[in-house]
Amino acid sequence: MLGAFFRDRRGTGAVEFAIIAPLLIMTYIGAFELSLGFNVARKVARASSTVADIVTQQTEVNKVFLDGMNDVAASVMAPYGGNYSMKITGIKVTADGVGVVMWSRDEKGTIPYDVASIVAIPQELSTLNSFVVRTEMLVPHELLLFAPNLSSTAQTINLEKTYYYRQRIGEEITCLDCGA
Repeated sequence: MLGAFFRDRRGTGAVEFAIIAPLLIMTYIGAFELSLGFNVARKVARASSTVADIVTQQTEVNKVFLDGMNDVAASVMAPYGGNYSMKITGIKVTADGVGVVMWSRDEKGTIPYDVASIVAIPQELSTLNSFVVRTEMLVPHELLLFAPNLSSTAQTINLEKTYYYRQRIGEEITCLDCGA
């Protein structure tokens, strides 16, 4: 009777399915999560780039204009972007790879970088006396179902992008009321 039990192959497919199905489901969810993460990362890059592009088309800005860039970033980030941080900084290039902050503004309406502070800029944008706008955007992306409770890893990853654009019109983009 024991020999008949080991030779019987009925139910083999069900056992194989029970072993393979969880792995396939986990692979499917992982692929979904990965594609969603890439999509959000592209939106972060596009939002940061769009804000820098709009600001560099101006000759002067003010707090209201810079605070309005929050709406631009939110519309580009839709439907993913309720929670983000963004900094917009106007930088005057003073030496090779070195710039001075002329004005800055973040998504909360505060000044993230002190005026006249020294910052590093990419070598390819180091034309003396040029003006550069830097946008920095960070979005915390929550992982949906990527093996919860299987490890102690973080359930949130930060997706961030920084863009540097040169001003398009004039010598400098002034901010009329950013110093106060």
